Amino acid sequence: MIFIKYLCRKFFAIFIGALLFFLMVLCLVDLFMNLWRYIAQNVSAAEIFKVSLFYIPKAASFSLPLAVLFGAAYVLSDLYAKNELTAVFASGVSLLRFTMPLLIISAILSVALFFFEDNVVVPYYRQKNEMQNKLLEIQPIKDASNAVVICDGGRTVYKALMYDANLKTLYVVYVVSRDSENHVSSILRCQSASWNGDFWQLNNAVLYRIKDNKVSVDLNYSGITLTEPPESFETSNISVEEVSVEEAKQYIEYRRRAGLPYSEALSVYYKKFSFPCILFIVVFLSVGLSGRTRKNVLLVSLLLCVGAAVLYYVLQMVTMLLAKFEYISPLAGAWLPVIFFIILSYILLRTSRT
Repeated sequence: MIFIKYLCRKFFAIFIGALLFFLMVLCLVDLFMNLWRYIAQNVSAAEIFKVSLFYIPKAASFSLPLAVLFGAAYVLSDLYAKNELTAVFASGVSLLRFTMPLLIISAILSVALFFFEDNVVVPYYRQKNEMQNKLLEIQPIKDASNAVVICDGGRTVYKALMYDANLKTLYVVYVVSRDSENHVSSILRCQSASWNGDFWQLNNAVLYRIKDNKVSVDLNYSGITLTEPPESFETSNISVEEVSVEEAKQYIEYRRRAGLPYSEALSVYYKKFSFPCILFIVVFLSVGLSGRTRKNVLLVSLLLCVGAAVLYYVLQMVTMLLAKFEYISPLAGAWLPVIFFIILSYILLRTSRT
């Protein structure tokens, strides 16, 4: 019990200090990157301060892994350097048993980070971006290519090669209609369609009717009125990393139904669950890597831990790219780095100096 209190007290002192330091650095970096834009738009100091407040949860999310890594690596390296761990080992306490409180704390923080990301970081970061874009007069891009819209309970599907938001015009449009039994009943094709406020005015349209496995061409499409609003065709490509788990799930399901590529979005969705494990991994790595040398113990241990963490991010980037291009499954793209580094950390722990 004394060992646990001593270890936790040292860890949390370093962890909290490191978290506040990294948090301050990231907030200042974000501020100075956009400061010239704020000045150009005559944005008041109060509004700039409010934007910075909205950014704090996102900065905390970025800072947590760094702070946990620094806290665990520094504490263990300091204990090695001062030969305090030698006394611990001599008393019959193994390295795993001594560091178990840190591993449990990191596992709890990993779970907490997942809910923190989903319930705090996502909404506040969205407000930050919306407010910042409004202050800087940045207009979102609404034009879309390969726009697909499913409506009427899936019975009508719009597919347009291009949508021009300024002109409210669709180019190379296909409208597929299905009957109550989900069989294709007609396909309307037109070169372009312009929104007149109530419905789409078609240009060079041809209607193909399908009945009893026979296709007939009908140039009279006057009875067909397309009323799907133009807002439905505006770009719907969202960043899965910047939305909640539920919103990401709905977006992926939409792309799946529409027949659009969704492997990248699905891998990022799985990453939402795997990424918080980084807190547990960096502590596990710190335990296995600390004390690997008898000279410059503190510096070398910190460098080894930071290098291992960088390697984790590089490996994750590679696996996510492989998942994006469908060389591996989205699930593997998100979780392979976690599994690899947990195994690596266990091997390092088994071979660590005690």
